[in-house]
Amino acid sequence: MLKLFLPEVASAHAEQIDQLMGWMHWLMLVLFIGWSLLFAYVLIRFRRRRNPTADYRGLQSHASNWVEGAVAVAEVILLAAFSIPLYSARVDDLPSKDEALEVRIVAEQFAWNIHYPGADGVFGRTDPSLVDAETNPLGRDGSDPAGDDDVTTVNQLHLEVDRPVLIHLSTKDVIHSFNIPEMRVKQDAVPGMNIPVWFVPTKTSADLTAGRQGERSGGFEIACTQLCGMGHYRMRGFVTVHSTDDFKAWMAEQEEALSTSEEDDFWG
Repeated sequence: MLKLFLPEVASAHAEQIDQLMGWMHWLMLVLFIGWSLLFAYVLIRFRRRRNPTADYRGLQSHASNWVEGAVAVAEVILLAAFSIPLYSARVDDLPSKDEALEVRIVAEQFAWNIHYPGADGVFGRTDPSLVDAETNPLGRDGSDPAGDDDVTTVNQLHLEVDRPVLIHLSTKDVIHSFNIPEMRVKQDAVPGMNIPVWFVPTKTSADLTAGRQGERSGGFEIACTQLCGMGHYRMRGFVTVHSTDDFKAWMAEQEEALSTSEEDDFWG
């Protein structure tokens, strides 16, 4: 039933997240019904007409202790059997660099700067002192040959379906929060920290948008879910998940555009 109110599932770990949220909501529902029934019973059982004088002995039953113990056991099970293993898999079992698509995402007010390492698989050197909001938002060092084939975009994240993506998330100003609802991915970008985030997309953008109409016709979006300033409302990015062949074709187009740009710069 909870799934009726959740975004579509588009990553390998999303079902586990939904399952955990489902169990948590069932526990809260049981607690809500139980405490509501107890409240109604107390109002009726201890109404003034039935109890005209105060009873200083108080409640003698220990049933509440057993109920509280049962709730504590349920919470420990949720924590130990679901939450901790799921969290551990996200922070400890990172995919190898050989199989994963590595991407750097640097947040700023109010954009997502995205950096791919290119064909050599090595990110070019960056330096905060080289950052220029208009021409070099990532602070790339043009003297580093490892960065010659690097691909950069703004607010446009391109991924390959069924391939792990390892994102190195950072920010160059305030706290932001990187969120792709369909992927069940949400991570704060904290100043001074480089935080790994990984997941495996299981649906292409074409799969997601098939059959959608009107306002729901769009694909995956990146939302900033941490209030980060006056322009927070427009800090919006887009995710395109390609098939393997389409992703290779997109990357080839970017590399060709880079070589053409370099030739233009050379000839003036």
